[in-house]
Amino acid sequence: MNRAEVPVLESTLQKTHLWLKELSELMGWDNQQLAYLAFRAVLHALRDRLPVEITAKFGAQLPLLIRGIYYEGWVPAHTPLKIHQAEDFSNLVAGYLNNDILIPQTRFIIKNVFKVIENHVSEGEMNHLRKVLPEPIISLWY
Repeated sequence: MNRAEVPVLESTLQKTHLWLKELSELMGWDNQQLAYLAFRAVLHALRDRLPVEITAKFGAQLPLLIRGIYYEGWVPAHTPLKIHQAEDFSNLVAGYLNNDILIPQTRFIIKNVFKVIENHVSEGEMNHLRKVLPEPIISLWY
């Protein structure tokens, strides 16, 4: 029996693997499970820091599977978190990492996740995020 493929699912799966592979390479890892955990932690911290409307607009730019990861467990009524400092954002990401191997690399992870996102999301959307987020958090991207 032939497997009937669903093109949109095949496409999002390929894009997700590409994004995770790209992050793995930037981090020097050969383990995409670590890349998934890192990507998920940064996405959740970003999602919880952004105003609800911006969260939705940014989410619309993500491939379907990554969008599902982004929204997983989200409680809009609890956001946005009032985080303005880089250290507080890093601590939020570290809390979502919840992994002793990854936590010491939190700032490097944040930088590289945003690098991957910038490679795939429109420049206009990235500029919009930069306008909404405080400068100390934006400084983590570079």
